[in-house]
This record gives sequence, C-alpha cells and structure tokens, in this order.
Amino acid sequence: MSGTYAVIAWDAPGSGALRDTTRDAHFAHFEKNIDKFLIAGPLKNADGSFAGSLVVVKAGSEAEAEEILRSDPYYIAGVWDRWEIKAFTPAAGDWIGGKIW
Repeated sequence: MSGTYAVIAWDAPGSGALRDTTRDAHFAHFEKNIDKFLIAGPLKNADGSFAGSLVVVKAGSEAEAEEILRSDPYYIAGVWDRWEIKAFTPAAGDWIGGKIW
C-alpha cells in the first residue's frame, strides 16, 4: 500500500554552485523515478535564490520516501543538508481535480 509524503528539503548554505553542477544528475534521478513523484520543484527566497525543494512522494512508508531522497544526487552531493517529511493527504485543489469530500 502506498502513502503520500510531503517533503521540504532545505539547501545547505552556500550550495548554489553545487546545485548548478548536479542539476542534470538530479533531473535524471527524477526522470528515472517519475512514477514515485506527484509533484516536485524548487523553493526560492524573495531574492530569487534557491532555498530548497518541495517534493510530494508516493511511497510505502516514510522510510521509503526518505530512501528515495537519499538516492538523489542533490542529497549525495550535499546540496540538501536537511529535510522534513510528513504524511500528506491531497484533499482539495485543481491538481487533484477538486476535493475528496
């Protein structure tokens, strides 16, 4: 049985150049595992610099969701230095086609 997990992965301070050099490998990781992601994208600061990433993962457990993140080149290279994972229920909005109630 698969669950849904919302993740905010925060970039390490000063990791902007590292993010640039690992972007292609990061994108390849997402393409290889695209069926495990509901949505993903960068988070930006008010000045336009990268702050981290928002990822919504389909996984059997929080541990499995974390393993998907640990295999990402951004984590391996040190772009992401921490994250928070929470079980998530998509409940309303255009992306889910309305509401669940």
